[in-house]
Amino acid sequence: MMVFAQTGVMARRNLLHVLSDPEQLIGITIQPLMFLLLFVYVFGGAISGSTTGYLEYVLPGLLVQGIGFGTTQTAIGLNADFQRGLIDRFRSLPMARSAVVAGRVTADIGRTAWMCLITVAVAAALGFRFHGGVAGAIGALALVLALGVAMCWLMAFLGVSLRSAEAVQTAGFMLILPLTFASSVLVPAASMPGWLQAFVKVNPISIFATAMRGLLLGGPVATPVLQSAAWIVVLSVVFGTLTVSRYRRRA
Repeated sequence: MMVFAQTGVMARRNLLHVLSDPEQLIGITIQPLMFLLLFVYVFGGAISGSTTGYLEYVLPGLLVQGIGFGTTQTAIGLNADFQRGLIDRFRSLPMARSAVVAGRVTADIGRTAWMCLITVAVAAALGFRFHGGVAGAIGALALVLALGVAMCWLMAFLGVSLRSAEAVQTAGFMLILPLTFASSVLVPAASMPGWLQAFVKVNPISIFATAMRGLLLGGPVATPVLQSAAWIVVLSVVFGTLTVSRYRRRA
């Protein structure tokens, strides 16, 4: 029980940093809205023929993409704590070392939830409709938050493994950019060259986007949701274990 209490303290510490820093708060609010508005109104007419039609297609994918880019802050934040010497101070306290990492991940899930909610709210104001009903909307929120947990652990591993903030930013960008753009997040896989379609169809980001579309818009959900759940469990277990192990050795 003490570990959970200590994790809560560390999560509160990280959330207070966000609330006390207007730049961070504005960033996590404006960035997802910029992606939404730019993609819908710049590419919507050319890709789908109408901005409303493209909004329905792209919003579920943008929520997944937002998780990918948003959780890079987990890696950057952990790495910054090492660079500033805070980890050495935490190590001198009578607390579980895993609580520092788990607290960062927990806080960043709160940031992720805010980014998703503000994006969906603006999309609804622009004309998006939840054809999957209330159950689908709740399922989509649960899925995207679970994905956020998995991605936070992956990014946390980068944060505790790499030595500089620049290396963390570069690695996170190089990982997320090809996975999100070489997927069905923005356009259907059928519009891509055959050799790229083969990768897009097995890309976990495409699987998550398909599951989100099924939940939000209605349609088959069993297979993509089960595949998504399997990816989430694997990512969380593998990178959660690796992150805590690497953190203990480095700290």
